[in-house]
Parts: sequence; C-alpha cells; structure tokens
Amino acid sequence: MADLGGTLTFDGLRLGGRLPAELPSFIPQVDGSVVSELDRGLRWPAYAVGLRRVFSLASHVVYPRFAGNDVHRVLGLAPGQLAVLAGYGVDPLVEAFWTYRRRDRLVERIVAQGWDVVLAPNYSIYGNWPRIEHLINMRRSIMMAAEFAAAGAVVVPNVYWFRLEDLRRWADWSLEATPPAIAVNLQTVRENSNWESWSLPGLSWLAENLPATLPVIVTGLSRADRIAGLVELFGTRLTVISQNPMQYALHGAVMTQDGRQDLHARTPDAFAATVRYMASLLPGGAP
Repeated sequence: MADLGGTLTFDGLRLGGRLPAELPSFIPQVDGSVVSELDRGLRWPAYAVGLRRVFSLASHVVYPRFAGNDVHRVLGLAPGQLAVLAGYGVDPLVEAFWTYRRRDRLVERIVAQGWDVVLAPNYSIYGNWPRIEHLINMRRSIMMAAEFAAAGAVVVPNVYWFRLEDLRRWADWSLEATPPAIAVNLQTVRENSNWESWSLPGLSWLAENLPATLPVIVTGLSRADRIAGLVELFGTRLTVISQNPMQYALHGAVMTQDGRQDLHARTPDAFAATVRYMASLLPGGAP
C-alpha cells in the first residue's frame, strides 16, 4: 500500500497529451532489430517494439543497444516514421520493472530514447486471484502510465477489468484524466470462451461508455473476424498492434482472407503482404 501511495483509487493520476496525427490504424510489432530491410518498398508510418526487447528480464537493465541512444536510429527508421514502445511482457518482466531500485531513472532513460508513443506496462488481473490483487494492479497500471507521462512521454494506459465496477471506474477516470488513448492487451486471449465471456462484453461496454472521441489501441488481435467486430464497435478510433506480420514472415508465410498461406516467400515480401492485408481490415486501410 505504501508503494501505491496509500490508496487503491485512481485519484490524482492524470496523463494528458495527444497521439501523433501520423499514427496509422495498423502498426506491426517487430523484434527490435533494424527494420529498414523489412520496410523496403513498404515505408510504413510506424513500428512497435515490445518491452522485452528493450528491458532485460535476465539482468533487469536496458539493453546496451538502446541505452542512451535514439530509438529511431537504433531501429533504422526513416525520417517521419514513428516508434511505439509496447510496454507489455510476461509477469516476471513487468514486476522486475516495477521493483527496479530507481524506477524513476529507468523511466527517464527509456523516455529519453525518443519513443513517439509508449503503451505503459500492464499488471495482470487473473480470475482466481484475491480481489485485492485486482485493485492493486489496476492502480499500478495507471501509476506506471503517470510516471512515463511525468517524464515527458505520450503514454497510453493499459485497461484491464474483472467486474462491471472496474469498467465503470475506467470510464469515470478517462473523463477526468484525459489520457491520449486507452489500450487493451489481448495477447493472451486465444480461446473463444475467454473472448466471448470477458473480452468482447467488456470492449462492448467501453465502446458505449468511453468518451466518443477517445482512441482505443488493441494489441494481440490478429483474427479477421475479431478485428471486424472491434471495427464495428470503435470505428475509426481503433488502432491495432500485432506481431503476426513479423512471426509469419520469419517462416515465409503470409496472412490472407483465406487464412495463413505458407508461400516460402522472402521475409520482407511476406512481411509487407501481411501488413497490407491486416491494414485493409481497418478503416482507412493502407496509408
């Protein structure tokens, strides 16, 4: 409770800021290596990188290639291309980030790398955990976002919920705190049962009750039918971040309207094809 500031409320945690106007509706997440070869002939407006590519689970420090360097140069981005930090990871990784001995300095060092948007680290909510853990982790997720915002980042908080009262708290907070967007991490939602019983009902409620102009960023969404469902809910304010183009391309495969196609294609060609296809599922399509 001392770490949380002595409260489980969302009071006093404000963010502000605006998303870059150039942010596309689809953002491929890559593995942190130089993207110029993947981007050849594509010139995509933005790329995302996961937290585990920047902050080491083994050593609990920022990897040397990112430390003290501009992320656009590290990734080999062209002028005008945006870099997004998807600050999500397995529980041990985000817990190590929380307990870092000088977390304020760690956050400042990451912000200094020049990320155009940061999705703040998210803390898990499991159904078989005590309710107090849900409340603690919702507060921690906002606190992490507020710390990045205080360091100068355009930061988007992650929204998790377990009960209807949680969704109501998020909606009330968004009216007061004016975040530039909210994010929902669906990377672990694979089974239809979880999608239909937790994800889709909660997202439907948020679509009805969040401010009508508040952007929504969803990570881990790859199935065309699920993307179509969220486009119906959120329309043009929806942005999707996905690792699928990278994962498929490493095996020479592409995603199409008929599902995965193993074409043994060159990695850059497969990557570009899947990026364009997934972008076509969203309002605005390819930039």
